[in-house]
Amino acid sequence: MSDPVILTLTMNPALDVTVEADHVRPTDKIRCRAERYDAGGGGVNVARFAHVLGADVLAVLTAGGPTGTHVVDLIDAARVPNVPVAVQGITRQSLTVNECASGRQYRFVLPGPALTAEEQRRCLDLLADAAAPADFVVASGSLPPGVPPDFYQQVADICRRRNVRLVVDTSGGGLTHLTSGVFLLKPSVRELRECLGRPLACEAEQAAAARELIDAGRAEVVVVSLGAEGALLVTAHDSSRLAAIPVSAVSGVGAGDALVAGVVVGLAREWPLPAAARYGIAAATAKLQTPGTSAFSRTEVDCLFDGFDATAGR
Repeated sequence: MSDPVILTLTMNPALDVTVEADHVRPTDKIRCRAERYDAGGGGVNVARFAHVLGADVLAVLTAGGPTGTHVVDLIDAARVPNVPVAVQGITRQSLTVNECASGRQYRFVLPGPALTAEEQRRCLDLLADAAAPADFVVASGSLPPGVPPDFYQQVADICRRRNVRLVVDTSGGGLTHLTSGVFLLKPSVRELRECLGRPLACEAEQAAAARELIDAGRAEVVVVSLGAEGALLVTAHDSSRLAAIPVSAVSGVGAGDALVAGVVVGLAREWPLPAAARYGIAAATAKLQTPGTSAFSRTEVDCLFDGFDATAGR
């Protein structure tokens, strides 16, 4: 295996289970069908999607119990290079139910296994060893029980010492306890609101909030995902909104991870930041049209990317 250009870290992976049901009603037994199983968790998804886009990747993830084995088997089947860190707890499952009658999607997310201090240390040691040849480290997803909220700051400190650019996509304490060393931060607008404790009702307020994180030294670039409204790209000197590409969505699960994957792959190709961000929008759009957390095709992403206004350039 060649040295990875992109290394992803997933502390709380999941076996993503997606099913269909005619109706979802309280107290009733919900008869499900069309089940599918995907390896999930933020960094795992980013690694799978970046691999489809042609990048050399390495996925570092925790794995425990039969669920963890299933997740690793699925990653192997996708031919994504990976290094699982064995843990005592059982890797979680996440359930998505698509209600056919209404078109609504219901998502049930478990907290994941508690990790011991020794298991956390092994993850950080492995990261420190594996990050050296990489151009980017992507730390993505929630932190499981037992992991301190400053864990991603510890990851940032390692990346700074290894001179590797760090991309972080997380929420809650993992986001609020980041103080420095992040190259690119990708919160959703909801996560940005929760981080700063303000409603951020308009684009100007959202851009100002993102720049506040940059001015504080917490990140160099902030990409705020806005769902159906696209994304907001903010640097120390500029901000711009990237419009979403209108499509009929099959599943929104994993679209944010696809956005991160596209942006990082674009940056790894040494594209300008605006072009990389547009590639992220194209990847997220392609992901919206696939079931569960299944991957898209590179051809589709490239076609969507090429469909952007030619005057924007690469």
